[in-house]
Amino acid sequence: MGNGFDVSKIVGFEWDKGNLEHVKKHNVNYRECEEVFLNKPLIVNEDETHSQTEERFRVYGQTNKKRLIFMIFTIRNNKIRVISCRDQNKKERKEFQEAGGEIYEKT
Repeated sequence: MGNGFDVSKIVGFEWDKGNLEHVKKHNVNYRECEEVFLNKPLIVNEDETHSQTEERFRVYGQTNKKRLIFMIFTIRNNKIRVISCRDQNKKERKEFQEAGGEIYEKT
């Protein structure tokens, strides 16, 4: 891969028992993970800290219901494989907001 990934080559998502259980542990539904890639702003950075064996990426985004999500993923066989997904923390929300994301208060 090298420098990032080519979105035009992505053909879907790779889900299995392992990553489904991991995102569920953080009370995130796999569909919410997929929604993040369809909403703007979507902030994607390389995750050099955790990229020893394969290229990984960090994502700051939001679901259709405006839930702010932080995600780690990799690309395998032209599919997005979510490694971890959880709610954004305070620092991540600030970075998301600085990139143009809106913070919605829970009602």
